[in-house]
Amino acid sequence: MKSLLPLILFALCTSQAYSLTPEAHPQKPNNETILRISKQLCWGCIGESLQFLFQHNMVRAAKWEMPLMWDFQLERYARWWAGIRKADCKLQHSFPEDGFKLGENIYWGSGSTWTPIDAVNTWAAEEKYYTYATNTCEAGQMCGHYTQIVWKSTRRVGCARVVCDDGDVFMTCNYDPPGNYIGEKPY
Repeated sequence: MKSLLPLILFALCTSQAYSLTPEAHPQKPNNETILRISKQLCWGCIGESLQFLFQHNMVRAAKWEMPLMWDFQLERYARWWAGIRKADCKLQHSFPEDGFKLGENIYWGSGSTWTPIDAVNTWAAEEKYYTYATNTCEAGQMCGHYTQIVWKSTRRVGCARVVCDDGDVFMTCNYDPPGNYIGEKPY
């Protein structure tokens, strides 16, 4: 059974995903809608999108959390922020407009070979600093990237990767609903 888990998660990541709430997707898209969306996609980025999604869902599966679904609006927001960071590759969070609240993880890597899997694995590695019993991070360490990935009520993710003008890599993922509420455990 353990060896089937990656196959099951891959199927969940690559299949047509609909929200758990029917009002978010009231009907199956028609051919015109599919064509319109496909023209908006960054075809060279689809492989990266699947890497982001698959790796997030592997981390969540280890805690028996529901898999995340890819959200193109969150991806668009992440692409916008990555586009701004392309000029300086500064490891800085975005500043959402009033009323637009979401979770966010950011990553910077020296050189251009860093992948979405590298970013998600780096965030997930913070698990070693997190203590579930006390719902705290080890003093002087970070674990909020990890807890955002496994946050129980988060359902959607959208990410982007950009090679900056200086040749380094910036990646960002946005989450909805957001996580990391003070006093609440992630799972």
